[in-house]
Amino acid sequence: MSDDDPLQRGSDATLVARASDGDVLAFEVLARRHGGLMRVYAEQVLGSTLESDDVVQEAFLTGWRKLSDLEDPARFRPWMLQITTRKALDRLRRRRHHEDLGDVEPHVGAARSPERIVETRLQLDALLAALDRLPPDQRRCWLLRETAGFSYQQIADELELSPSTVRGLLARARRFLAAEMEGWR
Repeated sequence: MSDDDPLQRGSDATLVARASDGDVLAFEVLARRHGGLMRVYAEQVLGSTLESDDVVQEAFLTGWRKLSDLEDPARFRPWMLQITTRKALDRLRRRRHHEDLGDVEPHVGAARSPERIVETRLQLDALLAALDRLPPDQRRCWLLRETAGFSYQQIADELELSPSTVRGLLARARRFLAAEMEGWR
């Protein structure tokens, strides 16, 4: 696909409409346009480049299958980031249950002691459960800020919100998570 292809210049809304009608090339343009951001975001959440590629691929497959569920085609990127978030969190949950005990070194310091590892995993479980209970906009804002390191303006641009709305959503998310995680302090 060349840079002078008219599809390359199409808006997300136009490309989503075409992809909804079965235009695979239009969806490919969307994937190329937004895949980099999704990959970086997934990598920040997961801490793994290899897994982030898998998560992004799964997110695009889900997006392709559920494209008709997207109510506002102009909001394709935030919608795909939401799918990526769910896929990354699912992967984190699965990862906890499949770690190989042979990878744990027998002689470790207090920070890597079995008790500390269990406590950290329980704390992560509590945080993931609390994140699941957040409203979607608050969860997306919090994840973009705390895991991907986005600025308030970047979050506003990504989610198509005003910076003041982002500040409010983050404040509410932080208050909620602080209350939910109080027992872990």
